[in-house]
Amino acid sequence: MVELKFFEPEDLSDLNYKLDEIQAQYSALPKQALERIEARNQNDDFFAYPITILYNEEIAGFCVLDFGNDKLELTDNQDSVLLRSLSINPEFQGKGIGKLMMIVLDDFIKEHFKDCNEIVLSVNERNDFAFQIYLKTGYNYEGKKIDGRSGPQFVMSKTLD
Repeated sequence: MVELKFFEPEDLSDLNYKLDEIQAQYSALPKQALERIEARNQNDDFFAYPITILYNEEIAGFCVLDFGNDKLELTDNQDSVLLRSLSINPEFQGKGIGKLMMIVLDDFIKEHFKDCNEIVLSVNERNDFAFQIYLKTGYNYEGKKIDGRSGPQFVMSKTLD
């Protein structure tokens, strides 16, 4: 079973995993993402929420829900959230956790961020595995691309009912 919770500092030791060389091109590690959030907080930008992904009550991954202005590169919708820095600990990969996480994410956002009506994300055009998971979990790709740190990114979105 996959569950999401707001990150707590004691989660960090279980989030100190490494991604392989290919995956590391596509996602920031939890520690890097947390450092970016802390830097933003120094500038009174408190709009990014780190999320811990649990699998059968064990810490299995991490992502960030970003309500800041970065999302406006992907959408015009002020009531959207940008999903970023999603990763699953390699020890837990291959169990469908990423796909299940994308499904339970909808209810987590609806419960905790009632004004949010859209999830946006970008996925590297070479990361077909992730692209296919996003398609299977209800995300749409309408042809928009942006430049990312590792090359062109497909912009995908999902409307929350």
